[in-house]
Amino acid sequence: MIHLFNGFQNPFGGSERETLELYRLLSAGSQVRLWATSSRLSEDLMREFPIRRVSPATRNVPDGGTYVFLGAHWHNKMWPYLVPRPHRLIYVFNTFHPKIIALTTRRPRLLGWPAAELVLISDFQRRMLEVEGVVHASPIEIERFSPLPAKPNGPFTVGRLSRDTADKHHADDVALYEALLGDGIAVRIQGGMPLKDRLAPHPQLELLPQGEFVAEQFLPTLDVFYYRTGSHVETFGRVVFEAMACGLPVVCHANGGYADHIRHGENGFLFETTQQAARILADLKADPGLRATVGRKARQTVEQLFSPQALQQRLDFYRR
Repeated sequence: MIHLFNGFQNPFGGSERETLELYRLLSAGSQVRLWATSSRLSEDLMREFPIRRVSPATRNVPDGGTYVFLGAHWHNKMWPYLVPRPHRLIYVFNTFHPKIIALTTRRPRLLGWPAAELVLISDFQRRMLEVEGVVHASPIEIERFSPLPAKPNGPFTVGRLSRDTADKHHADDVALYEALLGDGIAVRIQGGMPLKDRLAPHPQLELLPQGEFVAEQFLPTLDVFYYRTGSHVETFGRVVFEAMACGLPVVCHANGGYADHIRHGENGFLFETTQQAARILADLKADPGLRATVGRKARQTVEQLFSPQALQQRLDFYRR
C-alpha cells in the first residue's frame, strides 16, 4: 500500500496537482490512498477525489506500507505516534526551504520511522539547496494538451497562467504588459487578479481569476506563453511544461527549475531582463514560422521528459 500525504488546500496548487497526478499514475498498478495533513483542505478536492482525513480517534489512519509526503510533513503532529510504522518514508521536496527538509529528515527517536528518502523535482533545486536526492520531474499528463494550428484570426496574444498570488507576478511585468498593449498585442492572464489595480483597463487586456478555465482550454488561446515570477521562485514550473505540451513557444525568466529543460532559441527562450523579454516577444510576433518551429521542439521536449519509459522509471521508485 502506498499512502500519499498532502495539505490539499488549493485545487490549483502545484503540490496538490503533483500529488493527484502521482495518485492517478500509481493507482494503475498499486493500491494507493490519499491523506490530508491540513485541517483547511479544499472541499472541492474532497468532493472530486477520495481524500481521507487522518483521524486516530475514528481509526481512520494509514496502515503501514510506503508513506509519501508531498509538500507536507509529519513533524510536530501527534498522529504519527498512533499509526503503524511505515516500511518506507519518502519526502517529495518541492520548495527551497532547508528548514522543511530538517522537519522530515530529523526524526524523533521514539517515533521509530525509517530514514526519509528525499525526492527533488529539478536539478536546479538540487544545485540551489546543495542536497542529495533522487530527481523526479513533477508528473504531468501531457495527453491532455494538444498542439493546435495557428489561429487564423484575432490579435497576436501573449499570456500566462498561475495562481492568484502576488508573489507569482514580477513588479516589472506591469510596464511590459502596458508596452505590449501599446504595440497592439493582446495580453491574457489567468491568475491575474493581483494585477487588477495596477493595469488600466484596455480592450485587449484580459485578467481572469485562477481556475476560470482548465489549463488545456486556456493555454491554446495564446500565441506565446510568457512567465516570470516575483519573490516566488519555481522549483520546477509545471505550467511552463504544460504550455510546451501545447506546442507554444515559451518565453521565461532564466531563474527557475524549468530553465534546465529550455534550450534558448531552440525549444523556448530564456531572458534575464525586461528589455530582453520585449525583444524576444517582438521577434516572435513578427515571425510565425519561428513560433511554429520552436513550438514543435517544445512539444518534443515534454514528450521525451514524460515518455512512458521515463514515467515508468519514476513510478518503479515508489513501488519498490
